[in-house]
Amino acid sequence: DISFTLRSGNSVAIVGPICSGKSTMINLIPRLYDVTGGCVKFDGVDVRKLGLKQLRENVGIVTQETYLFNGTIRENLLYAKPDAKEEELIEACKKANIHDFILRQPQGYDTVVGNRGLKLSGGEKQRLSIARILLKDPSVMIFDEATASLDSISENAIQEAIDPLIESRTSILIAHRLSTIQNSNAIMVMDHGKIIERGNHKSLLEKKGTYYRLYTGDLEID
Repeated sequence: DISFTLRSGNSVAIVGPICSGKSTMINLIPRLYDVTGGCVKFDGVDVRKLGLKQLRENVGIVTQETYLFNGTIRENLLYAKPDAKEEELIEACKKANIHDFILRQPQGYDTVVGNRGLKLSGGEKQRLSIARILLKDPSVMIFDEATASLDSISENAIQEAIDPLIESRTSILIAHRLSTIQNSNAIMVMDHGKIIERGNHKSLLEKKGTYYRLYTGDLEID
């Protein structure tokens, strides 16, 4: 029971209490779920009329749980774009604030990360995930709780990587920490599968509704 439009180059943040439908909603975009009523349109076309390969090539997602393979940093990055050149890898990693870390590793970009990236910290894995999405260069970027489980130092490094992206890319952010989404073009508050508040950070605080309660900690957020 939601309706909104995200225009090219803009960003929208989605917040809300636990189980309000935030992740379910963004999973409808790449058709991890299909709608049972209404439709999701991508550039004016119902996503169900697009081939899955075409659709998913245009959507990139960074989740709270980062998926890395038991291979090298280079192999994990090239999964997004197998024919990427070395300079493309380096540029993506610089934008994701992970290039300097990679250079400090014994084998640089050929360092093995271990199964599910076990040799890396949570923040390092997230920054690699952001570099991978930058290498893919999709039309829409989705950040689903990308900093939720990280310490403040890791969060700051990732936020420094995300902020320039949401200023120039079409992006959707699901936020656990509301301090990370204040620069979004718009903020939507969800509850029980509905959008109950819309606005920017300042206007939503002035309403002293659900967003205000989430921001002040009076209401638990997922």
